[in-house]
Amino acid sequence: MTAINLLLVLLLVVMTWVGAFGGFFLKKASSFNINMERKAFMLRLLFGVFLYGVSAILNIVALKFLPYTIVFPLTAITYIWTMLISYFLLKEHIGKRKILGVLLIVTGAFVLVS
Repeated sequence: MTAINLLLVLLLVVMTWVGAFGGFFLKKASSFNINMERKAFMLRLLFGVFLYGVSAILNIVALKFLPYTIVFPLTAITYIWTMLISYFLLKEHIGKRKILGVLLIVTGAFVLVS
């Protein structure tokens, strides 16, 4: 693997990781009462939107160098980060069916790319 390809893989991983954290902060924003805790709500909302924006920009950069048929399926990596964030930070229960579903999605993405 060349250094450029390694950088592009790293870019895809960072892009999906940032996007997953964007969703995390939007989830955290949803736990606040907008009328009572407006500042905390807005901070999380804006940070979540910011992270989604950064992820979108990184996606555009990746699309500049890689075909759409590679970049888009590999965004399925986001589901792995989302599951890890849900389990470790949101303390959500992750059942076997969810794990199986994510594994099937990610496997399908890699089959499409290979």
